[in-house]
Amino acid sequence: MSGADAGRLWGARFSVGPEESAWALGVSTHFDVRLWREDLAGSRAHAGELERIGVLTGADRAAIDAALVRCGELFASGTFPMAATDEDLHGAIERWLVEELGELGGRLRAGRSRNDQIVSDLRLWSLGATDRVIAAIVGLQEALLDQAETHLDWLAPAYTHLQRAQPVVLAQPLLAFVWMLQRDAERLRDARVRIDRSVLGSGAVAGQTLGLDPQRYADALGFTTVTENSIDATASRDFVLELAAALAILATTLSRLGEELVLWSTTEFGFVRLGDGFSTGSSMMPQKRNPDVAELVRGKTGRVVGSLVALLTTVKGLPLAYDRDLQEDKEPLFDAIDTVLLALPALAGAVASCVFDRERLAAAASDDFALATDVAEALVLLGVPFREAHERVGDLVRAAEEQGTGLAGLPASRVAAAHGDLVERWSELLDPAAAVARRDGQGGTAVAAVRVQLSRARAAVATLL
Repeated sequence: MSGADAGRLWGARFSVGPEESAWALGVSTHFDVRLWREDLAGSRAHAGELERIGVLTGADRAAIDAALVRCGELFASGTFPMAATDEDLHGAIERWLVEELGELGGRLRAGRSRNDQIVSDLRLWSLGATDRVIAAIVGLQEALLDQAETHLDWLAPAYTHLQRAQPVVLAQPLLAFVWMLQRDAERLRDARVRIDRSVLGSGAVAGQTLGLDPQRYADALGFTTVTENSIDATASRDFVLELAAALAILATTLSRLGEELVLWSTTEFGFVRLGDGFSTGSSMMPQKRNPDVAELVRGKTGRVVGSLVALLTTVKGLPLAYDRDLQEDKEPLFDAIDTVLLALPALAGAVASCVFDRERLAAAASDDFALATDVAEALVLLGVPFREAHERVGDLVRAAEEQGTGLAGLPASRVAAAHGDLVERWSELLDPAAAVARRDGQGGTAVAAVRVQLSRARAAVATLL
């Protein structure tokens, strides 16, 4: 390969071109091609700046703009002619422009480096990707909100340590995931603020001498502001790391929701049945009904977390400013975005398809051992220190277990031994519906409190749109 090969953006100072294996290692067109819209947008903005400073005439810019439109049509139709000498997307587009426009096509590189060009492309793409993810999160939240509203007063068991803990209404765990997803979306929206900064005008590392205006680039491309330092602009990828971290946290939320659906749909729990469209069968066992969507979402979390680890590892030891290692910033981010955008609508559909078993949920919520805390708190209101109340109720639980009954099966004399005033309230204290109704403070599981929470949740989700 000749160093004078006009298809490349560099090479004149070398006597020979790169070896085939070295060239293959550095080629990135197979993944950075997805940035073509952003790259062409940056080129249009750059042509405008070059016209403003007199490097291009009005006619030159019009010709370049028209060529960029044709170039975009080729990319959109999948017919852009990549060449063997195209090292990356930027080089491919410039090579095509030179073929189309001759010497004029080569003028567009003035004042711009691949270093600031790729960061600009990636920031623009990340803004759009973040918006798409947030919209998909809202879709899942709305499915959960609809299910919560439908099952507002259904009794259900809440768990800690995967052991039955206390009765709640079914809407409460469903809304728990709405709030978790709300924070995931807010993290993404917050990360978006730091993505939203233009870098064009930074050049390779030290800026440029042509009089290009960074703010004009920002205005043309829709960025809110510009970066303050040319080295920081081209060397930093913390915006990629932050976005990847927010995606990894989101993926763990989706995994936890997937796990709940897997558990709740087992024969052992039997709380929910996923729709046929979100379940699969077995190739050998005809009776099987598997929650594969939930399992796949749970499994794909590893990809998203792995993308974050890969990006952190790439960046951690790099000296200033741009290093070729940073070519590795795109594939992990692309994969993380693609994965969550694949998982979110599938999980939203699975949630919407859920049919809950009211009797099974109520039966699980009626285990009166789960009301031991209510008994202890009743003792507190009777003046017993909680430490002592905890001991007395624990003794009642042990006695019930020994005689093979629930707390309701204890004789009145045994209950009175804990406190005489408990006897007349015993049935009410062990009623799961009454226990739920007692928890009527903000965030509690009483139906009235959950109804208020549901309204607040819908309002919060609406702020994301």
